Amino acid sequence: MMQAYSRRLGHQFLKPSLALSTLKPAYAISDYGSDHSRYGSTLATKGVEHLIRKGTGGRSSVSGVIATVFGATGFLGRYVVQQLAKMGSQVLVPFRGSEDSHRHLKLMGDLGQVVPMKYNPRDENSIKAVMAKANVVLNLIGREHETRNYGFEEVHHSMAEQLALIAKEHGGIMRFIQVSCLGASPSSPSRMLRAKAAAEQSILKELPEATIVRPAVMIGTEDRLLNTWAAFAKNYGFLPLIGDGSTKIQPVYVADVAAAIMSALKDDASIGKVYELGGPQIFTVNELAELMYDMIREWPRYVKVPFPIAKAFASPREFLLNKVPFPLPSPSMFNLDKINALTVDTVVSENALTFDDLGIVPHKLKGYPIEFLISYRKGGPQFGSTVSERVNPEAWP
Repeated sequence: MMQAYSRRLGHQFLKPSLALSTLKPAYAISDYGSDHSRYGSTLATKGVEHLIRKGTGGRSSVSGVIATVFGATGFLGRYVVQQLAKMGSQVLVPFRGSEDSHRHLKLMGDLGQVVPMKYNPRDENSIKAVMAKANVVLNLIGREHETRNYGFEEVHHSMAEQLALIAKEHGGIMRFIQVSCLGASPSSPSRMLRAKAAAEQSILKELPEATIVRPAVMIGTEDRLLNTWAAFAKNYGFLPLIGDGSTKIQPVYVADVAAAIMSALKDDASIGKVYELGGPQIFTVNELAELMYDMIREWPRYVKVPFPIAKAFASPREFLLNKVPFPLPSPSMFNLDKINALTVDTVVSENALTFDDLGIVPHKLKGYPIEFLISYRKGGPQFGSTVSERVNPEAWP
């Protein structure tokens, strides 16, 4: 009966062997195999302007961008994926951890537009597979502390250099954007920032057309700065200030960084450029802590920890990291590399390209960008609508 019905519709059933033989993997490594020889860069100097665009520009449109976003499951990654998917791009999300690590990203794009792909960052063929169908590559991989499995040099330098080399021989990558850090320098006291600087040099050597963005410390709902401070202040009743709190930093709202990356991607003038992305205000560490205390409505209490003492607190973890047979806890307040970074000011250079060159006006931190801190108020999110209503430690039972 089914065969007769099929013939009436003008169709014939495929043989199982034929049907299976026509199936091909969506992202095959063989598209440009590992046996290809190394050759010169083929990045299109005209960028992505010539890509076909269909629709009104929303998530159901076709922007023509197929972007592989390494580090998409991190803090900045979720905002970049959202911006890419919002304009109708297909986003390939390489992940190496749990199957749940990327589930919040799938809702950011239209059906099938956000594609998670399991990969191994130490396997070149695996990286080629997740990059095979892409025409844009963004590297957001980063870590603020070392683990037994991954050190700063491998995460920030070696992996970035390998991505640039694979993109170079891919043949169809039109834009490569590397997210570095403000303050990256070969002479930085921070090992992480020295590794970031080495990555920039390696990438620009392989791909002179690559774009480098150097965001300052990023503030946002999932950040690891103000959240850490607020939780510590709430649990222990004080906040340790590394040094005397006079180090200058230029924190930036994470959504502004994502917007700047999108602006750089769309603007062909950004090819081969380096941008330093700092917020509109420069704070000392003490002033930023005051802003945090103001939002959680508590009286500030500090314990100043001189740099030598702070380093002494943080050093045992660094010493034991690869000497014990079990993983050590992640450092929060006393991270030796971040303590070293705080010994010098980290602000945007005088003649650097900034948000202005990308047409972005960054947010001031006071207000919406740090509104997430209201969840740390002891009396609940609605407690204390003015500074005068902050919790007085003597009045609190």
